[in-house]
Amino acid sequence: MSEGQQKDTARSKMLNGSAWMTAGNITSRILGAIYIIPWVTWLGAYSDEANALYAQGYNIYSLFITISTAGIPSAISKLVAHYNGLNEYGVSQKLNRSALYMALASGVICGTVMMYIASWPIVYNGDTNLIPVLRSLAWAIFIIPLMAISRGIFQGYSMMAPSAISQFVEQLFRIIYMLGATYLIMKIQKGSWVSAVSQSTFAAFIGAIGACVVLFLAWLKYRGVMQGTGTIEQPVTEVSTTELILKIVYQSIPFIIIESGINLFQLIDQYSFKRMMPLVGHFTKYQIDVLYALFAFNANKLYMIIIALANALAVTAIPLLAMARAKNDQTGMRNQIENVLMLFYFVMIPAVLGLYAVAQQVYTVFYRYNHAGVIVLEFAAFMAIPLGLYTVAAAMMQGISENRRMMKYLGIGLIIKLLIQFPCIWIAQGLGPLLSTGIAMMVINYLIIHSFNQEFRLNFEQMALPTNQILAYSLVMLVITKGIMLLLGLFISPYGRYTAFFILVIGVIVGAGVYGYLSLHFRLADKLLGGRAQRLRQIFHMN
Repeated sequence: MSEGQQKDTARSKMLNGSAWMTAGNITSRILGAIYIIPWVTWLGAYSDEANALYAQGYNIYSLFITISTAGIPSAISKLVAHYNGLNEYGVSQKLNRSALYMALASGVICGTVMMYIASWPIVYNGDTNLIPVLRSLAWAIFIIPLMAISRGIFQGYSMMAPSAISQFVEQLFRIIYMLGATYLIMKIQKGSWVSAVSQSTFAAFIGAIGACVVLFLAWLKYRGVMQGTGTIEQPVTEVSTTELILKIVYQSIPFIIIESGINLFQLIDQYSFKRMMPLVGHFTKYQIDVLYALFAFNANKLYMIIIALANALAVTAIPLLAMARAKNDQTGMRNQIENVLMLFYFVMIPAVLGLYAVAQQVYTVFYRYNHAGVIVLEFAAFMAIPLGLYTVAAAMMQGISENRRMMKYLGIGLIIKLLIQFPCIWIAQGLGPLLSTGIAMMVINYLIIHSFNQEFRLNFEQMALPTNQILAYSLVMLVITKGIMLLLGLFISPYGRYTAFFILVIGVIVGAGVYGYLSLHFRLADKLLGGRAQRLRQIFHMN
């Protein structure tokens, strides 16, 4: 197979997998943002405090998810792809069973630990309202490892649809319970906002049950295909269950550390921001809680929708790179890395600039107009690029088995974050934690891409033209969209939720239309989407 054909094949697999994962990630993220509108409305005057409490609980919960799954989903995805690449399909089946046993054990252990330590002062950080929130989240930890490992198994076979559908169902079940409980407590019972937050976080357990049902049904549907794969060629290696478990543990430890990278940065913010803010100015506890909620919850919920695009690329990249590594296919690995980077630029740069252009309208629709909140979201939008690139680049490092080097780079980034956290808060106050995270992530990303170039000699010359086109078309889209937003704001109030939503819809249509037209007309999309770009031109009569 020629290098050009290899590139097309790699790009096709990446696009197919990313399409499913993007659909699952984006729809679940959008659902996870839309619920905010009624949730904030029903909480009323307590909404900012509730957002801060919710964010604190979820930061700790996210770390426990990473620990409880022990990085096994990504490790399983990688190992299954590795053994399938060697035609060792029987080993893959044995691997799956071992991982499921480990998931059950880790869920019970980590759920119990989280339930127990919720009442420790060092954990609830002076806010006793956090205790019931953490205990309600602990229930989800009991079953989430099983759910996550099941997704990793499907991804190892490059079956992205079950994972994507389960993500959507998980979010749907979670939101239905969350909104129902909040309405009952706040509007009917006139109860405590802390109870409403506790039930909202317990909804994670309800969502996980829904996802597990979807994954079980998918296993019933595809088990014949997955087991039948082994009939192509019988395994030539005997591997004991103990050896497989040790392999899983060995592969998963770096995944624990690396995949919790963004969460570790957020925990640094959670435990340092409230202590550092009184040192840079006179702020009340309420003011600090509101500032924390603006960047840690309000803006985070919205720009994480964009980062979900990067997550989709990352999940797809790991098994494809692992398979190429198993075959020692240097050309395949280089092509895959270049494909992922270019797709990242193609999607993330216009998405970030688009969010910046409509930040006021987006924030107003979800939270009500707040000048400070809009500024935070505009700034946070740009931070989505280094955060998203970290997600993708770290996944590719793991896909080519550079775990130790990746952990070293993450360690350097965390040290930089700790060193510049206070200076950034002193300079930018509420924007300081985002600024320090962005700087630290840019350093990590530089080290990763430099490492790729040292090993694979990436074709930066070939990547330069499409990258410049992406940037140019995105800037054109930004100017046009921002101009229309300002123009419409002269005639329609941008401060009400309904009017802001009307302006937002126009802005999104214009922005997507401008970027899409330029990408298709000047054939940029052809370089990244292949034949799909031509089909899109036919649909929109652009030939």
